[in-house]
Amino acid sequence: MLSGVPRRPDKRILAAEAWRGLFDFIIATADHRNQVLAQLGLTPNDSRALGSLERASGRTMSALAKEWRCDASTATWIVDRLEKRGLVERRAAPTDRRVTLVVLSPGGVKTKAQLTRGIYKAPPELLALETGELAALRDAVAPLATRPESVPAAPPQARERRRRAAD
Repeated sequence: MLSGVPRRPDKRILAAEAWRGLFDFIIATADHRNQVLAQLGLTPNDSRALGSLERASGRTMSALAKEWRCDASTATWIVDRLEKRGLVERRAAPTDRRVTLVVLSPGGVKTKAQLTRGIYKAPPELLALETGELAALRDAVAPLATRPESVPAAPPQARERRRRAAD
């Protein structure tokens, strides 16, 4: 550092400190998310699956497997579980009856809406912040939303272990 001139903070250090704060907050508020999932009888994988589906437009199993970063058999297993609970339906594609599409059932639409309301309810820790702090936080995290394709897939062994553990 030159005399009287502050050194510019290292970007990697700042990024690590910011990530640590975000991660610690996510962990600290896990009970809220877990309560919402438990009230609806869902697992984290179920919630992700419901978030990927709509009532009007169906998704193929291969598209779901790609988005969920899992193999086709794991995607089938997830959809089978949701179908048994009445949350999703399988339909033939209108343009090609050989293709099966997965859509939310009416019950799935209702459950997804309840899940969304519960998960996105602001935790008390955020409500304790001042309006200006909340606006700054919102603006700071807005560019962090990434497309699912940018996240590396879990190794197949890890996916299979998670799948067996959920059985």
